[in-house]
Amino acid sequence: MAVHSLWSVVAAIVVLVVMVHPRRAASASGRGRFGLQSVDQGDIAVAGLCSSATLMHTGYKCQEYHVVTNDGYVISMSRFPQGRNGEGAGSNKQPVLLQHGLLVDGMTWMLNSANESLAFILADNGYDVWISNTRGTRFSRRHLSLDPADKEFWDWTWDDLVTDELSATIDFVFKQTGQKLHYVGHSLGTLTALAAFSEGNQVDKVKSAALLSPIAYVSHITTALGNLAAKAFVGEITDLLGIAEFNPVGAPVAIFLKALCANPGVDCYDLITEMTGQNCCLNTSTVDLFLKNEPQSTATKNLVHLAQTIRYGKLAKFDYGNARSNMEHYGQRTPPIYNMSNIPKNLPLFLSYGGKDKLSDVKDVQILLDSLKFHDVDKLDIQFVKEFAHADFIMGVTANDIVYNQMMAFFRNHQ
Repeated sequence: MAVHSLWSVVAAIVVLVVMVHPRRAASASGRGRFGLQSVDQGDIAVAGLCSSATLMHTGYKCQEYHVVTNDGYVISMSRFPQGRNGEGAGSNKQPVLLQHGLLVDGMTWMLNSANESLAFILADNGYDVWISNTRGTRFSRRHLSLDPADKEFWDWTWDDLVTDELSATIDFVFKQTGQKLHYVGHSLGTLTALAAFSEGNQVDKVKSAALLSPIAYVSHITTALGNLAAKAFVGEITDLLGIAEFNPVGAPVAIFLKALCANPGVDCYDLITEMTGQNCCLNTSTVDLFLKNEPQSTATKNLVHLAQTIRYGKLAKFDYGNARSNMEHYGQRTPPIYNMSNIPKNLPLFLSYGGKDKLSDVKDVQILLDSLKFHDVDKLDIQFVKEFAHADFIMGVTANDIVYNQMMAFFRNHQ
């Protein structure tokens, strides 16, 4: 639950929550390593998100699509074109694209009841809902020429999500519906959108963007485990450990994360709080369902890039580690910066952040807001939820009343 070395370690949430609670793993049935559900990636790639979603929430029509990016990845997308039992069916409905965070997938938008899960709330309120699943996650483990077993399959960072994947998914929804879309991102899903918008990408196809737990600057994260992970993820980690795919339920990664948890000051007995902050509004059944479905794989190189963002205190493209390599990739000695102040001032933005969020820290959000200080006043809606932490925005049982209703009002104001 995306972001950066952050939801990387929210992998730790899942892996280590089970590791430090062995009775949970012992009592689980039908689970794989460390008490997590074992899934056949080949079968599930065919089934897609719809099969799981419709089993959990009956009465919703769900459609599967596959989008090919410019760099050859096959991205699974799911669509809920109408509400429960066909309510709100019709053409020319406003499309909304939901983009999840790091080490999770689109399932995170539907873990609560239909009345509390954003995907179904939007569908029931007359929106045409699209959910994207990032490359490397269980529904998007295909490529035109590469296999997930190939090291090259995992040669990407969030730069590639910005330039290739986000562009492909937004283009696809725009072409399918013939309309500009509202974009909703959480955590890493906000970072990729902000970076894209700062370079003018896709802004002509986006009607507005809602950013939940917005991530851009991450120099103030307050989790000891996250900071340790940021120091550990250096450019050579893939070669040293032989890990191109960062699979949180794999043995090598579990050993690595367990070593981090041995450091003084790191509390791995309550990892959700340790990593995301003191979430106010998660119920036990939702957390259990989360643990059955997440975490998902990402590229180790992606975590290296996110760790660079934490260590360097700036938002930049991937640093290849030396001036010569950077010159080869960028034509300059250092990686180019993503300048948030370049986001078009007339692009409607809704930002909602929490007072107890350890990943999207209040101080870091303020740096982002400072870069948006010249944004059109009537195009910027900022919500501060004092009691919310990182996971409350997508899994909190009160998120509908506190955040989603205000977000939909924002959408209506920018139709």
